[in-house]
Amino acid sequence: MLTKIDLCSMALLKLGEKPIQSLSEDTAAAKLCRTFIDVVIDGLLAMHPWRFASRSYDLIANNDGTFDIPTDVLRVIKTDGRIMSNKIVSPNQNTTIVAIVRVAPEMFPSYFVYVVATKLAMELCMPITSDQTLFRTLVALYETELQNAKFIDSTTSVNPQIENFSLIDIRF
Repeated sequence: MLTKIDLCSMALLKLGEKPIQSLSEDTAAAKLCRTFIDVVIDGLLAMHPWRFASRSYDLIANNDGTFDIPTDVLRVIKTDGRIMSNKIVSPNQNTTIVAIVRVAPEMFPSYFVYVVATKLAMELCMPITSDQTLFRTLVALYETELQNAKFIDSTTSVNPQIENFSLIDIRF
């Protein structure tokens, strides 16, 4: 079961540092990991419509006619209303949204784990090592891993086959 400590340790190993045993350690590495880990994960989850982090919600209107966006939502991908702060304004009594939500690290697919660890290593690189060459290497690695992860995520499920489509039927 993957944890935030595992992700931080992977990032530190990419920097040539020793892994941590706890985020509450009184070391510079643990303090930096505490500072960055949640921000890095939330930022990476929100940046792309990851299939593993997508959820659909059926919302019911409040007394004022607005809909509260659930607290675990990082980004609303689809709604029939307008987003205003943490609410959705829609003329309907019920609405459905598709959103990217916070996902526990143990639910991350392996391709996303690599992206998180490398992005975290990038954030930790300069404060811990001050090595600009290593930082540039991590940036290049991150960009490649992110591109690969997006590709894998976008191709993980098979698109439904088009059936009973008149233009295809006529062609054959």
